[in-house]
Amino acid sequence: MVDSDTDSESVSRRTFVGLAGVAGVGALAGCGGGGGTTTSGTTETTTGGGGGTTETTDGTTETTGGGGTTRLSWHAGGTGGTYYPLSNEFKQIIEDNTSYRIQVQSTGASVENVGSLANGSADFALIQNDVAYFAKNGTGIDVFQDNPIENLRGVATLYPETITIVTLADTGITQPADLQGKTINTGDLGSGTQVDAKQILEALGITNYTEQNAGFSTAADQLKNGDIDAAFVVGGWPVGAISDLATTNDVVIVPVSGDNRQQVLDSAPFYAEDTIPGGTYNGVSQDVETVSVQAMIATRSELAADTVEQVTAAVFDHLDRLTIKKNFITKASAQDGMSIELHEGARAYFEG
Repeated sequence: MVDSDTDSESVSRRTFVGLAGVAGVGALAGCGGGGGTTTSGTTETTTGGGGGTTETTDGTTETTGGGGTTRLSWHAGGTGGTYYPLSNEFKQIIEDNTSYRIQVQSTGASVENVGSLANGSADFALIQNDVAYFAKNGTGIDVFQDNPIENLRGVATLYPETITIVTLADTGITQPADLQGKTINTGDLGSGTQVDAKQILEALGITNYTEQNAGFSTAADQLKNGDIDAAFVVGGWPVGAISDLATTNDVVIVPVSGDNRQQVLDSAPFYAEDTIPGGTYNGVSQDVETVSVQAMIATRSELAADTVEQVTAAVFDHLDRLTIKKNFITKASAQDGMSIELHEGARAYFEG
């Protein structure tokens, strides 16, 4: 994935370990009576009549009033990407409208965040819906193969992570059929981008091609040098690396439209229609139809339904507070592309 969340995510997809045995993670709750402290994963509830200062699970201290404070861990992405600042906007909204306090943590994004939900070190996280599907079904990405993450649950989808097929004008590639016999960078080896790219190529009937595997910073250089003919990129537009490439080269965004798009949509439940507006990239003046996966909020099955419902309601009842991706995140679209089972608390909110 190539928006600024996803350079680090590609690394985590190659190196993330420790998922074995996380399926079927049980609730990590302890019981405290008479105004004690209970911990479930990183969720800490402090109760009592007089308030006080309590050491939290990450070693920090938190002062609570007599009514008690519950702290929830929210795993985001890299600090330079979209996931981290958006998560901090969610944090402010939730804290202003519930009794919960949110600890936002910078991470390697989707794959790492799935692992954190699986082992209980995160309560909520932002991930991509294709990665969620692979994790829940134990398929697609190597670290999930035959190791389904049983406790992964969905809350809401947020905004599109556009799948862009980019090439240069001198390759002569203008439509998917032209990719036949070409050299294509499908993304980092073992990444969700690679899985998506290969699935899309198969859906489009492109079976004869030479595959290269690298992140898009490298792929952009490969395009410039003529080492590849096209590359797949996944990220919210505009993707900075494509914008940079378009300033010095005549780029072409290959459309996935009409029957081609329908074939891709039919190939997996996590794809959705998307359009890259004309003018997004230098020299590409017309709208380009394509498909996307979705960024989404996920949680874990062990988290109480009331907690998930309150957090979900806080966010989606106050979307006017958002400044990031605000034109995409709506209650009406919050289940578009939902690729895994909803948490019962989220279901109570959206179906209530």
